[in-house]
Amino acid sequence: MYTRSKVRETNLVENLVLFCISPELPGVVSVFPSRGYQLHTTRSWQFLGLESDGNVNSNSLWSKAGYGKDTIIGNLDTGVWPESESFADDGMADVPTEWKGICDNEFDASFTCNKKLIGARYFNKGYEAHVGPLNISYQTPRDSNGHGTHTLSTAGGAFVANTSLFGYGSGTAKGGSPHARVVTYKVCWPPVNGSECFGADILAAFDAAISDGVHVISMSVGGIPRDYFKDSIAIGSFHAVNSGIKVVCSAGNSGPTAGSVSNLAPWIFTVAASTMDREFPAYVSFGNSSIKGQSISSTSLAVGTYPIISSTDAQATNATANDARLCFVGSLDPAKVNGSIVICTRGTNARVEKGEVVLEAGGAGMVLINNASTGNEIIADAHVLPATHITYSEGQTLLSYLKPNSTVLGYITKPETVLNTKPAPFMAAFSSQGPNTVTPGILKPDITAPGVSVIAAWTGAAAPTGLAFDKRRVKFNSESGTSMSCPHTSGVVGLLHTLYADWTPAAIRSAIMTTGKRNFLVII
Repeated sequence: MYTRSKVRETNLVENLVLFCISPELPGVVSVFPSRGYQLHTTRSWQFLGLESDGNVNSNSLWSKAGYGKDTIIGNLDTGVWPESESFADDGMADVPTEWKGICDNEFDASFTCNKKLIGARYFNKGYEAHVGPLNISYQTPRDSNGHGTHTLSTAGGAFVANTSLFGYGSGTAKGGSPHARVVTYKVCWPPVNGSECFGADILAAFDAAISDGVHVISMSVGGIPRDYFKDSIAIGSFHAVNSGIKVVCSAGNSGPTAGSVSNLAPWIFTVAASTMDREFPAYVSFGNSSIKGQSISSTSLAVGTYPIISSTDAQATNATANDARLCFVGSLDPAKVNGSIVICTRGTNARVEKGEVVLEAGGAGMVLINNASTGNEIIADAHVLPATHITYSEGQTLLSYLKPNSTVLGYITKPETVLNTKPAPFMAAFSSQGPNTVTPGILKPDITAPGVSVIAAWTGAAAPTGLAFDKRRVKFNSESGTSMSCPHTSGVVGLLHTLYADWTPAAIRSAIMTTGKRNFLVII
């Protein structure tokens, strides 16, 4: 797969090939499978105290660190959409001479780098070993998914005024280190057997990032916790940290299960996800009651009332009751759904996919209710139909209002943007939790950052929901996950690197952990 000469004595992927390698060969430290891994703004930085109503005072870390000037942030992800305004280089000086990387656009001439997006590479040989030969469309660092564009712009995106998603969350988008230089290392591709990013590609990308001269590596990717000497992220990050590079990784989205946190190596800065003080309320009203949920739907219901039904009451003939409850594809009977607001339960399939299922069955709207494990955590998604997402307890209240042989009429209001909400922050239920299952004596995650309903740059190649059915295209999108909280921390790490370039990765991690706010509230 990869054969490389030594790079700064890291030698991560030298002689890594398709056939079996004996661990007894000279120069071979260990041999392990190239396993799969998964992919894990306008308000965030005010919430974190870097600005106040658009004003940056002299005591702000932004002011002191020159907005992360000339720190180089590398992102291992799905690539980047270079045309995004978040990567414009207006007013930037020449690329620092210490930069040794390239803009690999040999097979995609439309992909260009500049003084902001100073480098781009892609790694797909590990992926190719699993899926077979790849055509030329895979030979590019361009982001067709959106995830990498979102995360890189969160860490180091430039200031972009007058941004929003369908008019919600209006403001100036920017990364944590808005004057940093950014680089993409594309290691994640369309899913195969549940995995998008493979160990061989990840190691090759770490090797390149070390050679290129990045200062910070942000990686919103993870997998099942493994012994460190069998974990590509742990190995790659170790060599990076040993070269003085700060490595920030996401904790994972498998919460609230105990022991679900990934990226456990003690040299990795592991980030959990929590909320910020912004909501997008959309109410479902019925009878004399009204329940507040959240949504960023691009459409709204016409004035009037609509039948509210449970998805299980619209079960298709060949579907199971559980599939209908979760609003799986093909589980709803259009004759029963037609013109109704359908109640779907969270779990298993994507939240936005449930809305697609309701819409294709002829539904007017959707109320997404939490299951018991996700409790009070509600997320504003860019649904394809009028929708709102409500808590578990209020979902049960709504379901109990429905009676056999009677019609309940209701309405879903158009979402709004509300700031300074409380309590905030509180931990997201999806955020993976400790304890550390590999080294129990080391606490993980290390810190939390905003990771719920984060608005940042998006690819022009995919819908805001990521669904093929969805033909909408946006420049900025709202996403939730530890994938979003990780680059928030990477951006702050970039600021500290600019301010204290001689600080070690451990020193910067310690500074952030010992000065972060501690007044968060856990709500499950």
